[in-house]
Amino acid sequence: MLKEFKKFALKGNMVDLAVGVIIGAAFGALVTSLVKDIIMPIISLFTGKLDFSNLFFAMDGNKYETIQAATDAGVATINYGVFITSVINFIILAFVVFLLVKAITKLRKKEEEAVVVTTKKCPHCFTEIPLEATRCPNCTSELK
Repeated sequence: MLKEFKKFALKGNMVDLAVGVIIGAAFGALVTSLVKDIIMPIISLFTGKLDFSNLFFAMDGNKYETIQAATDAGVATINYGVFITSVINFIILAFVVFLLVKAITKLRKKEEEAVVVTTKKCPHCFTEIPLEATRCPNCTSELK
C-alpha cells in the first residue's frame, strides 16, 4: 500500500498539481492584499472615505459602530462589505487567470505552428511519404 501511494504521489501530474495549488494559494493571498490594502482605500476615497470592510446589517435591528462591537454583543450580522471586497478579489483573480490562460494558449499555438510537416499519407495505401513525392514508393500509385 505504501508503494502504491508513493507511485501515485510522485506521478508527474500530481506534483505539477501540488505546485499549482501552492502557487495559487500564494497568488490568492497577493490579490487579497492588493484589493484590501491598495484598491479598497482608493475606492473609499471616491465614496467619501467609506470603509467597505465595516459595512454590515445587525440582525437585531440596532446600530453598532463596528462588526466587532456587534459580534461582542452576540448579534448576528450580514457582512455585505466583506462580500463586496471578496467579489472584487474574485474579479481580479479571474481576470488574471484569464490573461494567464490566454498567454499559455498563445505559446502552445506557436509551438504547434513551429512543427514543420514534411510528410503526407498516400490516399491509396495510407503510407507516410514525403510531401514532394509524386508516386508512392509502397503501392506505386500516382499522386497529385
